[in-house]
Amino acid sequence: MLEGIFLGFALAMDAFAVALTQGTRFRPRWMGALAIAATFGLFQAVMPWIGWGIGAVGLAYLEAAGHWIAFGLLTFLGLRMLQGHDGEVDPRQALTGSALLLAGLATSVDALAAGITLPTLNIAPLIAVSLIGGITFTLSLAGVWLGRMAGDALGRWAERAGGVILIALGCKILAEHMGWLAG
Repeated sequence: MLEGIFLGFALAMDAFAVALTQGTRFRPRWMGALAIAATFGLFQAVMPWIGWGIGAVGLAYLEAAGHWIAFGLLTFLGLRMLQGHDGEVDPRQALTGSALLLAGLATSVDALAAGITLPTLNIAPLIAVSLIGGITFTLSLAGVWLGRMAGDALGRWAERAGGVILIALGCKILAEHMGWLAG
């Protein structure tokens, strides 16, 4: 369960950073904030579910290397988050309609890849995707309101914190498989 919570927070950081910027620049009211949070939460829940399906089939064929695949994917995603995602989502544009849907998709591509690693974690997929979606919804809603008060400087910090969490999860999976940690 704890792994699912950490994964949820890590994957929510892209959406949180965009929501924070939206709050800073456009100051959406409650309905706009709820639309942003619901869209990001839904995409972040659906994409790892799809990834889990891919991982459940694919990792079954690669049983001996599954931990290495999970480690590699999570580390890659974490490093990518540490570098930033310039150009993927333009937070300077107000997110409404199709732009909001595209932002939801763009911020959840990492969740699809991370979902592939779900079969290597000791958590039921439905619980994991519920945690990921719920945490993303909550953080996105908080991000919009925090952005209205604080500014967008926190967005870069949040994304990098998410990257560190993903790398740590990948290392934990590998360490448990290698016998370095008790599973």
